[in-house]
Amino acid sequence: MSTLVKNVARITLGGALLYAGISHLTTARQEFQAQVPDWVPLDKDDTVVYSGLAEIALGTSLLLIDEAHQPAVGRTTAGFFTAVFPGNISQYVNKRDGFGLDTDRKRFIRLFFQPVLIAWALLSTRKD
Repeated sequence: MSTLVKNVARITLGGALLYAGISHLTTARQEFQAQVPDWVPLDKDDTVVYSGLAEIALGTSLLLIDEAHQPAVGRTTAGFFTAVFPGNISQYVNKRDGFGLDTDRKRFIRLFFQPVLIAWALLSTRKD
C-alpha cells in the first residue's frame, strides 16, 4: 500500500472517529446509548461519554501522530474497535434501534463492518 493511500486512509479514519466522538457528546448521544449492553456496570450515558472521549482522543491521534508512533496508535484504535464490538452484538441480540438500524437484518449486517474498521486501523498505520 502506498504512503499516500495509507495517509488518506488514516486521516479519513481519524476524521470519522473525531466526528463520531463529538457526536457521542452532542447530537447522537441517545442513539449511542442503544449500543451499550445492559451488563456494562456504568450508567449508559456515562459509558457513551467515556467512549466518545476515547474516540476523540483516538481520532485526534490518528490525525496528528508522527510516523514512528502510527503503528501503536493503530493497534490501540483496533483494540478500541474490538472492545466496543460487544455493544454492536448487544444491539443486534436485544433488537435495539439506533442509527437507522431498525431491523434485525440491518443490525446483523452492521456486525460485519467492525472487522473492516479493525483492519482499517491496522493497515493504515502499519510500517511498510
